[in-house]
Formats: sequence, C-alpha cells, structure tokens
Amino acid sequence: MNIRNYNIYFNTHTISGIIICALLYVIFFAGSFSFFRDEISAWQKNRSAYAHPASANDYDYLLDSLHAAHNLLGRDITFYVQDNNVQAYVNMGPSQDTTVKKKSTGEDGPRRGRRGRGNGDSAYFQYDFKQNKAGSYAESYDMGEFLYRLHFLAQLNQVPIRIGTPFGYLVAGIVSFLFLFALITGLLLHWDKIVSNFFTFRPWSKWKTIWTDMHTALGVIGFPFQLMYAVTGVILIVNTALVLPFSKLLYDGNSEELYTAIGYNDASTYEYAYQPLGERVALNPYLQQVSERWPGSHASRIYIKNYGDQSMHITVEATPSVETNFAGAGKITFHPASHSITTEKSPTVSVTYLDRVKALIYRLHFGDFGGYPVKTTFFVLGIMGCLVIISGILIWLVARDKKNIPAHKRKFNFWAANVFVAICLTMLPVTALTFIAIKLNPAADQTFIYRIYFYSWLASSCLYVARRNLRTTNKETLALGALLSLCIPLVNGIKTGHWMWQTYRTGALDIFVVDLLWLVIGIVGVIAVLRIRANERKVGPEKPVIPATREVAPITPLEEPRSAIDHP
Repeated sequence: MNIRNYNIYFNTHTISGIIICALLYVIFFAGSFSFFRDEISAWQKNRSAYAHPASANDYDYLLDSLHAAHNLLGRDITFYVQDNNVQAYVNMGPSQDTTVKKKSTGEDGPRRGRRGRGNGDSAYFQYDFKQNKAGSYAESYDMGEFLYRLHFLAQLNQVPIRIGTPFGYLVAGIVSFLFLFALITGLLLHWDKIVSNFFTFRPWSKWKTIWTDMHTALGVIGFPFQLMYAVTGVILIVNTALVLPFSKLLYDGNSEELYTAIGYNDASTYEYAYQPLGERVALNPYLQQVSERWPGSHASRIYIKNYGDQSMHITVEATPSVETNFAGAGKITFHPASHSITTEKSPTVSVTYLDRVKALIYRLHFGDFGGYPVKTTFFVLGIMGCLVIISGILIWLVARDKKNIPAHKRKFNFWAANVFVAICLTMLPVTALTFIAIKLNPAADQTFIYRIYFYSWLASSCLYVARRNLRTTNKETLALGALLSLCIPLVNGIKTGHWMWQTYRTGALDIFVVDLLWLVIGIVGVIAVLRIRANERKVGPEKPVIPATREVAPITPLEEPRSAIDHP
C-alpha cells in the first residue's frame, strides 16, 4: 500500500473512531445486554414467561375492565404484544361515536406515555396479563427496557434541542454512520497484513503490545458482526431520513400512508355506522382462530376498529416461529357483524419481498432467532466490540505520547482519553449496581432506575476522571464490576428465593439465564483482575501518569519510551 493511501485510511479511521468512541461503547455495551431484554424484564419482575403461554392471555377480561371505566363504543384499540407474550402496550383512541360522552380531564387531556398528548378521552398504558395489572409506561418501566432504549440513546431525546427529529435518535444514527467509516478504513488499513495480524496475539508482552494485538485481532474477528450492526443500525435509526424523501415524492408528503405501505402500522379506516352490535364481541375466540390457522405463530399486533359498531373490524398481525419461516409476516382481518374474514395473508405461504427485507434487518439486528446460542454469541461479539473500542482509545493515546509532541497537546490527549475511559469502564459496575438496586426495591420504576443508574454513573466517572490514572480506572472498575456481578445471583436468591438451581429445575430459564450471565461475567472479571495483579508483581511498581505540563526528560539511547498504560 502506498504511503498516501495509508495516511488517508489511518487518519480517517483514527478521527472517526475517536469522535464516536464513548457513545459507540455505550451503544455496544447496552446493546449486548439488550439481547436478553425479555429475560431481564422477567428477572426483575420475578415472573417467568415460560410459565405463562400466550393462550393464557385473557384479552376479554382487559376489554371488560376498560369498558367499565371508559365506554369503548366506537373506539380504536391497539395491542402491541411483547415477544414474551406476557406484556402488551395498549393504545386506546377516542370514540368516533358523537353520542358517547367524552371523559373530561382538562384542556389538553392526560399524557399518553410515549405517544404524546391525547384529547382527554384516550389512554396509553402497559398491561401485564399474568398479574392482570395495568400501569403507565413509567410505572411499568424495567431494566430491560432501559438498556434497550439506551442502546440507541433514546434517553437523549429529553435534551431540549428541537431539530425536527428526536435528538437521541439523530445522535445514534450519526454514530452508526461514522462507525461505518471507521470499520471500512480499519479493514483497508490492515488489508495487506490481515492474515498475519489475525493470528498475532501476544498476551504475555507489555500492555502496549497487548492493546495493539487485541485491537487488531478482535477487530478482524468481529468485523462481519460489527459491519452488520453498523448497516442495520443506520437503517433502523435513520429510517426517518430515508423515508421522508419518498413520502414527499410518492405520497404527497403523507408519511403515515408510506409507513402503512411498508407495513409499520395499520391506518385502515371504516365508516362508522352508528348501529351497535347486538351482542358483546369477544376477542379471545378470534385469537384462538389465528393460532389454529397458523400454528406456532406469535400475535404481535392486534387492531380493533370501531369497537361495538356494525363497522367493527379486528385485525391481527402475526409472525411465525423462526423454524417455520424466517421472514414470514401474517395478517388477517375479521368482520364480527358478518362473522367473516375480509382479508388474510398467511405468514408461512404469502411472503413478500418487503417481508424478507424487514425480517433480515430486524432479526439480524436483534438476534431473535436461534434461541440462546445466538443470543450468547451476539452478546460475546458485542462485548468484543467494547474491547476493540477501549483498546483503540489506549492505542490512540500511546501513539501521541511522544517527546516530540508539545506538552499542551499531550495534556489534551491524555485528558480526552482519561474522560473516555472513565465513562466507558464505569458502565460495568454501574449496571451491576442498578441490577442489585432494582432487586432490592420491587417498586422500582423509570424514575428510580434513572436516578440510580445516571447518578452513580456520573459520580463514578467524575471520580476516575479526577484521579487521572488509567491503570487505576481499569483495575478498580473491573474489580468492582466483578464483585457486584457475583453478588447479583446471591441477592436474587436471598430476596426472592429464586436460586439458580431452582429456576433451572422449574423451567424458568429466562430468570436462570440472567443469573448465569452475571455469574459468568463475575468469574471472568475475577480472572482478569488476578491476571493484572500477577503481571504487576512481575513487572514492578507503577509509573506515574503523564505529567500535566512538564516537558519529558531526555531519553538515553539505551532506554525505551514508556507510556502511562504500559502496565496494567
């Protein structure tokens, strides 16, 4: 490779990587745990989805309860069923029947969770079918939802920056896009020696060599996985920017119509007849029909249009099991007044090009195929991505820790790396601490999780930034994270009685998997800490960190330049 191309690839890779490194670490770390989102939710709430089949969900009980509190006549009701089949988000719209008295709740009406404001006659909440309990989005918030939303920086949407799109999603999209540049230029940078670099790893050398080998070897191993996530992440996060031009060109600016065309919602409407049905419509029998027609399918969304009227329609969207069809998507619409089916699209037979594209993107990104082997593999590859990011930061610092670089630049480089490393490495102990806190507090909601996680993250990050010692940050966060990780299964067993051997024996695999995951993380962390201490004893005492302003003393020809991270 000629020197000009090498410099272009090197500078592009370095600049794009260092700009996004901290946010990218957050995305990879939280995203890795998001593969076990449903398991974490079950672990926190002490209810296993394996002990509650989808057929046990009583939608009629929920509708009757809603009808007692709100007159459902003429309303549109949507159920967004979660993958664990235990929970569903319920969106209840206002009645189209003008004879129904609206519930007055003020000028603008109550808040409807994430969907914004209603007109005072709407509702949006989460419902737990196992406990037959409804709660607002904030009340039903759990750690699985928190980590899932953190992995695309949804919490940054609260930043009061109005740019026509949620701020957090925009930042996550930009990070994913720059990540593509870092990946491609990194591959081109090592292309000539990709085979030799792949097989080169010297774990017993000095730490500067270990970081370099780790960055290169793990980067090459995880390149296909990381490239897949960069591409699918850009598509999922920045779909607004991709969709809007087509909505203006083909749908006269009606983005809702476009989203309906590509299968993201059901905007079908039916003229209200003002003719009530003579009998109560039960939803459970229709869902039973769907399960009999499409065995093994999972109802993902249920739409009820014009409830209780002659024009009432029930639409069920279902996805088949991966073993049956990887890319299927079914949709069936019932007309209760005539006891007929108006439309039907089988999830196992009628598979369109759009279904295949959507399934490929979603399943690859969320890893919801192949069960726990795939989830575990994706989790390990995601954590490997975190190691690549950290090693890249340290390599960047070492490359600029030279005596020919002015002191003020060396000081800036060190502080940048110091801040990045502190923010990234404290995520492990903070996440483990939050898991313990939510288990000790069964009433943990969105506010509680936010306070525990973000305040402890801020405090620990500031502490290690102020200490200005990268090796101390690495050692202590790893040791603390390992200790707290080992405590999580113990706290769960003591608090709830769900010890690992009991959850495994009773078939509550989702709860068992979370305890096992943290147990393995703790054991690996302890081994890593012991390895670092053994290396310290062998190498000798720790050298001081980079001086703040002093010039570096001259080095004799027999000495080798040493950086702040040569040793653990």
